[in-house]
Amino acid sequence: MAVDVLTEVVIERPVQEVAAYVGDPSNAPEWYANIESVRWRTEPPVAVGSRMDFVAHFLGRRLAYTYEVVELVPLERLVMRTAQGPFPMETSYQWSPSGERSTHMSLRNRGEPSGFAGVAAPLMSAAMRRANQKDLTRLKSLLESR
Repeated sequence: MAVDVLTEVVIERPVQEVAAYVGDPSNAPEWYANIESVRWRTEPPVAVGSRMDFVAHFLGRRLAYTYEVVELVPLERLVMRTAQGPFPMETSYQWSPSGERSTHMSLRNRGEPSGFAGVAAPLMSAAMRRANQKDLTRLKSLLESR
């Protein structure tokens, strides 16, 4: 069973500011509760082909994985993908103006878990949706307090 979780938020900051912050994976540990660290394998800044090692904790497990940027449209979209491990994942961010100084942002996680992870896909989807909602609330608070 596939996992496909879409979460959205409106942030009272211009697209340029939101995309610059979210589009820099080094910032992920500040607003993602489950991400412990990000280490660049390639030199910043983000570009198609950039690779970063992430360490996260999800559903009581430590996860280490490498994301590769597969699509980048400045100020519009960033897509990262990993193929290793029991749960290949694609994470995408999209930004669009919402009024004069606000940004509509979507965060989408999708993948095809295998083995036990495949059996637990419905549980994973629900947990991912809750975590993403909390993370976007935190992101909104961080950016709007600047």
